[in-house]
Amino acid sequence: MTIPTVPLSLLKSRSSSLDLIKWLAMLTMVIDHLRLVWPEMSNLFIPGRLSFPLFCVAIAANVARSKQGELLTAANGRYLALMLVFAAISEVPYRHISSSGSFNVLVTLALGLVIAWGWQHRTLLSSAMALMASAIAYVLDDPLMYGFYGALVPAAVLMAIKGPGVLWLLPAALCLMSNTRSSIVTKALDLEVYSLVALSSAFAAPLIGLWLLRQTFTFNVWPVRQWGYWFYPGHLAALQALRLLV
Repeated sequence: MTIPTVPLSLLKSRSSSLDLIKWLAMLTMVIDHLRLVWPEMSNLFIPGRLSFPLFCVAIAANVARSKQGELLTAANGRYLALMLVFAAISEVPYRHISSSGSFNVLVTLALGLVIAWGWQHRTLLSSAMALMASAIAYVLDDPLMYGFYGALVPAAVLMAIKGPGVLWLLPAALCLMSNTRSSIVTKALDLEVYSLVALSSAFAAPLIGLWLLRQTFTFNVWPVRQWGYWFYPGHLAALQALRLLV
């Protein structure tokens, strides 16, 4: 049995499924980051493995909407500019609340967006930009949140949207690999349940996102528009304030 591809008709206009994916990505991100305020809530790391892949699904869905070959558009310029601006803005509150030493996740997502453009548009310029973004991700693998493999996830999701169902396994594998840079792998090899569940969540996350993307929901979902960019640095600042209070 093959996994069906995502009908492109679902990506032509704003859909409740895509907005639901964005809300779930933000919700699981906040749940994950509660560990930064209350370290004893370490088990929240597991649902937090859903957040990054779901953001990647949202990026890939947005890229899939654009017409192939039309890279230099106002919409694309605004998209990348907002990602870069808010990556810079978010670095300040992120550094205050996190001790990981990595860049904030918007840096990885911005690189992933450019790499996905390379696959979508396949022009000389988009390919050169994608190669440059890939090289940057490779060089910055250590300080880059989710590393080099994480930067490839949006393009892999885009391939899954447009290609045969077996390609759904590609972003799942990359999400798994992007979560293997800590002791969680060693513990998983020792069959520790917590680590196995965490890695399984990372593997399943893009599959869940791709499945949601091809659903047609009859209920309305509050659209996540450009205000969503402010949500990332805003929630980091709010969590830092909360940590100072407790």
